[in-house]
Amino acid sequence: MPSRRVLLASAAAAAACLGVQAVPAGAATGSADDTQVVSRGVKIPVFYNPPAELPSADGTLIRSEPLPLAIGLPTPNGPLPGTATRLMYKSTDSGGGPVAVTGAYIEPTARWSGAGARPLVVVAPGTLGQGDQCAASMGLEHPLTFNGRTMSVGYEDLAIYRLLAKGVAVVVTDYAGLGATDRLHTYVNRVDEGHAVLDAARAARSVAGASVTANSRVGLYGYSQGGGATASAAELQPSYAPDVHLSGTYAGAPPADLTAVTKAIDGSELAGALGWSLNGFLQSDPALRPIADEHLNAAGKAALNDLSTMCVGDALFRYAYSKSTAWTTDGRSVSDIIGSTPALRAFLDSQRIGRLEPAGPVRLATGTSDNLVPHGQARQLAVDWCRKGADVVYKPVVLPGLDSALLNHVTPLLADQGPAVDWLADRLAGKAAQDNCATLPAQP
Repeated sequence: MPSRRVLLASAAAAAACLGVQAVPAGAATGSADDTQVVSRGVKIPVFYNPPAELPSADGTLIRSEPLPLAIGLPTPNGPLPGTATRLMYKSTDSGGGPVAVTGAYIEPTARWSGAGARPLVVVAPGTLGQGDQCAASMGLEHPLTFNGRTMSVGYEDLAIYRLLAKGVAVVVTDYAGLGATDRLHTYVNRVDEGHAVLDAARAARSVAGASVTANSRVGLYGYSQGGGATASAAELQPSYAPDVHLSGTYAGAPPADLTAVTKAIDGSELAGALGWSLNGFLQSDPALRPIADEHLNAAGKAALNDLSTMCVGDALFRYAYSKSTAWTTDGRSVSDIIGSTPALRAFLDSQRIGRLEPAGPVRLATGTSDNLVPHGQARQLAVDWCRKGADVVYKPVVLPGLDSALLNHVTPLLADQGPAVDWLADRLAGKAAQDNCATLPAQP
């Protein structure tokens, strides 16, 4: 694992290459007079504070405002890559209750050259953290936020800009509780995330100046946490959002089996994600709280509280390689406790992706050396879907294994992003996909 000094230098270099200024301590992501929430020294605009009453219809646009993109270029035909709008829209959480979700819509300046009207892609972000300041919509305005107390990098901007360059409209979701200040982000909750993705597509139709309509073809793009979100959304679309015309889904490295993923991340560079998962479980099902109170010691409870306001950069510096055995009262790992506790096993089982047939064609990619979001459980998702008769293109990304679990997980994202965007654009243009389910059992 790189040292803290090396990581900070790398982040600063990336910001310089992008022409981005880091957000100093106390600086606001909006004007000084429209902020009220402070998360690790970053002020959150009041825009992200949901109203007391929410609309009844899922996907209803609650509010919107212009969103300045940090990386853009004025041209005679309009700003490149497009014009952005910050969003808040209504969704339904896994408990059946109303929830406000934030995000951003970008109307591209580039012309769509494919068949049909301009399509829409919902980008489901990968792991960004659990603090409100980590939200992907804020990352479009501030690709790098660093003030000594928090560090957030808007790494999803690259995929977003690639899609915009093809003339595809993009809406990115912040998920339930990430950005919106009324609750904790329910990290890797498949229903919350799937609903947030589908309702983002609905909300985009109501944005002033948007060229997409209810008849627009829709694609889903996500990797890691985002891959789980898009995979879940593809499964839930027929029952939850039949009005969303889903033409294709990219699910990269999806955490389909949280039992396997929980064990893999424990003690890794991204061990902080274990705390985000536990926090999310407790937000989703408060009945699990007594179990957590029984098994977590003071250090474990403090870690969960600390992580609840952190972004990925913060967690890498503070919790890399942490082992959950140090967080429990009896020295057992969280995975061992889950295995011996029926209520916890049942909750994680309810989060399993692969029990429903996804709508439309799906491109599922996973690195064969990925041992953070394990390759085996992602490949099993492809097998499960194929057995249900789904149209699945399974892509094993074969790269040499590295000593770093984090690099084994991230490298396939970069290696496969271009082909994934091209594949999704073809589906949005109405081109048929050729599944490879018949050859899947013989592949690694």
